[in-house]
Parts: sequence; C-alpha cells; structure tokens
Amino acid sequence: MKKYTIQTWDNNPILRSKSEFINEINSEIKDFSKDLIKLMRKHDGVWLAAPQVGKNLRIIATTQRDMKKNKEKLLAETIMINPEIKDLSQDMVIWEEACISLPNIFGKVKRHKSLTVEYTDIKGNKQKKKLKDFNAVIVQHEIDHLEGVLFTDKLIKNNKVKKM
Repeated sequence: MKKYTIQTWDNNPILRSKSEFINEINSEIKDFSKDLIKLMRKHDGVWLAAPQVGKNLRIIATTQRDMKKNKEKLLAETIMINPEIKDLSQDMVIWEEACISLPNIFGKVKRHKSLTVEYTDIKGNKQKKKLKDFNAVIVQHEIDHLEGVLFTDKLIKNNKVKKM
C-alpha cells in the first residue's frame, strides 16, 4: 500500500475542492481502491472518500451495516466510483456525525432517511443501491466530500459542535 496522508481541517484546499470524474478504471484506480478500503479499516472508519487521503477523484469506500436491536453487523464494504444520488426520500433523520478529516469534532446533521445511489463498481459495472438510515447517511456524507463539502457546513442551527 502506498503511503497516504489523511487530509484534515476545514480550510484544507483538497477537502474544499470538487473531485474529478473517473473516465477509466485502470490498474491505478483498482490499486487505489484497495488502498482506500485498507485505510478505512486501519482508521476504524465506516467510510472514506478519496479527497480525505489527498486525491480529488470521485471515489468513495463505504460500509453497509445492519444496526438492529442495538447490535451492529457489517453487511458489506463497497467501492463507489462516480457515485450519484438519484432519489432521496422526503423523510429526514438527524444523526450525530464525525469525520476522520475533522478529528475529535462531532455534530448533528439533518439528512435524507433513504436514497438510491448509482455508481460504477471496481469491475466497471453500473450498480444501483437503495439505502436507508445509517447507510444512507454515510453515502450522503461521503458524496459531500466529493463536492468539497464537510459535515460541519451542514450542522443543524443552534447545534453546538462537540470537541472530544
């Protein structure tokens, strides 16, 4: 695995830039995707976007989890290339979010409860997933990174950011 530096803080130009569309899934993209999954695991994350490790490319690593009865079960880890949200529910949820790029900062964000996301997988196949609750929040948070947006930009008014 190549060495990557986690990009931090809200004034970071990499985190504040729009990411580039990926036109070809070549060996470099495949290798980077593997590294992104490894980095997500290494940092005990449930998501990670390419800009967070210094690359302004439209690629994210996510986990999908079943969070029933206060038990969390990992269902899948997914690389999404050029992800696009195609459908959003009108129902909203409020979730306390955190981010590896904003160490020790937590805050409540209002997001859509469910969504449909379309993306290209690492094999070049078009995919579509319907996600809800925590899994939908993850995808919204990560796609924001591809647009140069941080969760702190979307905090609920009058919500104090918690620093640990």
